[in-house]
Amino acid sequence: MKIAGGKIEGFLRSPDPVARAILVFGPDEGLVRERAMRLAKTVVEDLSDPFRVVELSGPDLKSDPARLSDEAASMSFGGGSRVIRVRQAGDVVTPACQTLLAMSTPADALVVIDAGDLPPRSKLRKMFETAKNGASIACYADDLRSLPDVIRESLNSFGLSADRDAMSLLVQSLGVDRSVTRGELEKLAIYMDSPSSNTTSGTTPVPVSEADVRAAIGDTAASGIDDVIYGAASGDATKLETSLSRVLSDGTNPVQLVRAAERHFQRLHIARGQMAQGMSADQATKTMRPPIMFKLADAFRMQLSLWPEAKLSRAFEILTQAEIDCKTTGLPANAICSRAMLTIAQAAKAGQRRRQP
Repeated sequence: MKIAGGKIEGFLRSPDPVARAILVFGPDEGLVRERAMRLAKTVVEDLSDPFRVVELSGPDLKSDPARLSDEAASMSFGGGSRVIRVRQAGDVVTPACQTLLAMSTPADALVVIDAGDLPPRSKLRKMFETAKNGASIACYADDLRSLPDVIRESLNSFGLSADRDAMSLLVQSLGVDRSVTRGELEKLAIYMDSPSSNTTSGTTPVPVSEADVRAAIGDTAASGIDDVIYGAASGDATKLETSLSRVLSDGTNPVQLVRAAERHFQRLHIARGQMAQGMSADQATKTMRPPIMFKLADAFRMQLSLWPEAKLSRAFEILTQAEIDCKTTGLPANAICSRAMLTIAQAAKAGQRRRQP
């Protein structure tokens, strides 16, 4: 069965008992690990318990496919349900999973399998999406709809609350990987001297400002990413080349840059939709949630005139292909990212020329 959308959270809290094994996969490795751990903890709270938790790897099952079913059928020393965790899975574990799902007697164990970004034609993915006694959960990077909620939930657990500009900066800076997002927010909590995640519900959250975010997560990295994105979307090739070189040389993940650009163009797309309903560029900019930072608002409004709907679609195509190429071609990711950003800047520059009388 395929678990998607709004059903995921409920399933993570209480997995369907019919599901003998659950496949968790996707490009967001941090989210894959987080969800796999949550599922395992519904059965065994202490995942270091050697009597109730067994860890296998994809290569283990490739050489010995029967081992998965044998482990699932075994009883734990001292009683209690067991968890079988399979790491680094791929299509090579399909025979082992087929045998497991075909077992005639139910096993007192939950099998949780984590994998990377499996394509739709993957045999393992197809099997779990269609199995009646198995389940699959896809894990994709947080977008503009989900990322603010992830940030609020994490900050709330530390007794913190971000103001408008702080939230905007966090959304611009995070989201490439769920574990990275959690880690950066934990750094912010330490910087803010957060009382702990045990804050009582009646305690007033400590406010977090944009300055706090820049101090804790990194002013240079955050502003550098802004410079790259706004340079590309505004058609400022000089600013783009300078900031792109600086950010990549500082070690910023090129996929993070591409995804940050995707989120920016999603915001432009939303604002253009508001304008199509009769709003002015200024009004549409002010409706953005989280809000556009004050110092970037003028540039954002200007970009709305450069990116009509058709051109926005082209920008999404460029960025999506760049992300795929970064992950699959083996070519230098920095070069792929740079080429995509320069292509977008050229498109924006062409829009500027058409605006001139």
